[in-house]
Amino acid sequence: MTDRRAGCIAATDCGRVLAFAILLGLLLLAALSAIALGTVAMAPSNVISAIFAFDGSRGHLLVTSIRLPRIIAALLAGSALAASGAIMQAVTNNPLASPGLLGINAGAAFSVVSSMTLFGAGIGDIYVWFAFLGAAIAASIVYALGSFGAFRHSPLGLVLAGAIVATFLTSLTTTVLIFDQSTLDAVRLWTAGSVTGRTMAQARTVAPYILTGLVAALLLGRHLTTLSLGSDASRSLGQNPVVWRGASVVIVILLAGGAVALAGPIGFVGLVVPHIARMCVGVDYRWIVPFSAVGGALLVVVADTVGRLAFGSQSFPVGVTIAFVGAPFFLYLARTRLRGET
Repeated sequence: MTDRRAGCIAATDCGRVLAFAILLGLLLLAALSAIALGTVAMAPSNVISAIFAFDGSRGHLLVTSIRLPRIIAALLAGSALAASGAIMQAVTNNPLASPGLLGINAGAAFSVVSSMTLFGAGIGDIYVWFAFLGAAIAASIVYALGSFGAFRHSPLGLVLAGAIVATFLTSLTTTVLIFDQSTLDAVRLWTAGSVTGRTMAQARTVAPYILTGLVAALLLGRHLTTLSLGSDASRSLGQNPVVWRGASVVIVILLAGGAVALAGPIGFVGLVVPHIARMCVGVDYRWIVPFSAVGGALLVVVADTVGRLAFGSQSFPVGVTIAFVGAPFFLYLARTRLRGET
């Protein structure tokens, strides 16, 4: 019986490894296609030569200066948002949780809008730092507030604190934009979630934080699985949920903060992708996190490409395209979740 069970587990793991390899292949194909397609179509061989054998030609400049930074931004943002969403769902034991639950989106938006109002709309790459700082401060405040009161150190306390802080910061952001039309015009595309016009400098700024967060999330997989069982179950298994929940929040700040700083508050990625990963690989976060990261990158790359081609605009926000898929999925998820609890 033991040998048979071990054989089943090994077969399951082999299937997951094969599925992960296929997903990586699809991501590579999608990224290559996204760079090749556009108003000026390019052969895949030209795209590869532009990346690895740059010769300064017009086509190679188009790839390295415009299309490649855009795809790298989509890869980084998509993987970070999906992985952070998986972590949030484990930490809060809530399948409807997403990175925005910590006030990260609202904090980043308020920080960017405030900086543009104070220092001018043309602050260039500096706004990435303001966005990251605002996201980190907002998430820290949410976690601190969630550590006090009757629900301290509990998922419910985190959810309530996040809702309060996010609502307050969103109201402040709206107030600033009402009185500053120039900032509204400058920040409109970013707040919709977009990878348009991203530069390699911006990607290099946030990449270390996102990559560090991804590595930490992969290493935390076993503890996330235990956290997802609930506080009582995790304590009975010898885990200190307060410590690991705090470590998880730090990782989410690195991931989601970097993603929002780079591409704006793209919605639904952190909600939809972890659920699809859970449907495919089960409840083990050692598999959910890597599948979510690759799946999130794939979703954002494909959505950005579809949006550009379908609407004929290089500046069409990827957040809008993803909302067309994410909103129906959210409704389906909410209905099935409620049905399962009644």
